[in-house]
Amino acid sequence: MITVKRKLHFATEANGRQRIQKTPVATDVADVGRVPRKSRLMALAIHCEQMIREGEVADQTELARLLHVSQPRMTQIMNLLLLAPDIQEALLFLPRTVSGKEPIHEKLLRPIAAVLDWARQRAMWAGR
Repeated sequence: MITVKRKLHFATEANGRQRIQKTPVATDVADVGRVPRKSRLMALAIHCEQMIREGEVADQTELARLLHVSQPRMTQIMNLLLLAPDIQEALLFLPRTVSGKEPIHEKLLRPIAAVLDWARQRAMWAGR
């Protein structure tokens, strides 16, 4: 009996059919993990501010109605815009969460956003 050892590479066509190919097919590697919730909320706050500025919505009340959240929750989200720009940037570029809980919780950010002095915000952010 003859035994042939060879690696096989399968390519999936648009209709779902698989074909054998001689060379491996390059595939896109999916990003590991998920974008942290704080990053998504920060991006949402920036987008909402832009919508208000451009006149797409009248105010935060209308935004809350569109997003199906309460007005107090909308205020909590928009208060992220009161953070110093470098803190906002740090939130936007948090590393992806692979498993478990996220290291930064929104409740940690609320007292920092309540302080209007950016220097004090930065000190609180560094000492979190």
